[in-house]
Amino acid sequence: MRIGFGFDVHKLVDDRELWLGGIRLEHTQGLLGHSDADVLIHAICDALLGAANLRDIGYQFPDTADEFAGIDSKILLRHTTDLLHQKGYRIGNIDATVCAERPKLNPHIEEMKATLAPLMDVDVDDVSIKATTTEKLGFTGRQEGISAYAVALVEKEEITSKK
Repeated sequence: MRIGFGFDVHKLVDDRELWLGGIRLEHTQGLLGHSDADVLIHAICDALLGAANLRDIGYQFPDTADEFAGIDSKILLRHTTDLLHQKGYRIGNIDATVCAERPKLNPHIEEMKATLAPLMDVDVDDVSIKATTTEKLGFTGRQEGISAYAVALVEKEEITSKK
């Protein structure tokens, strides 16, 4: 078993859609980034990549590559899962926290979990997503951006041999 830690942050801006946990949320602003800037998925990808010693999301999906411009982060998560499988790992569980003052995320957490679990080949019960505020402190408190943290447990897949 191995564990990994991930963190991501993106700035909130006008004229962008807000994508978190693979779903589009109604909000007055969205997150700025080369992709759809889904901080939750990006933190999860970093946690998974770190656990398998596959570097980080910026290494695997550089923001200088045109192929990733505006990409749906669900595609990045699926590809991350495939990279882990290629290295002989399966995902045990994810525990993630999103820090945002607005919008309120609790009503959307079950949909996020249901969206993300199949992309990682895990059960919905293996994906924990929590939401918190920073009590109006710092850049998240001033609603300048949103951050996310994630930890991941991965396990070597058992290889069964034919007798």
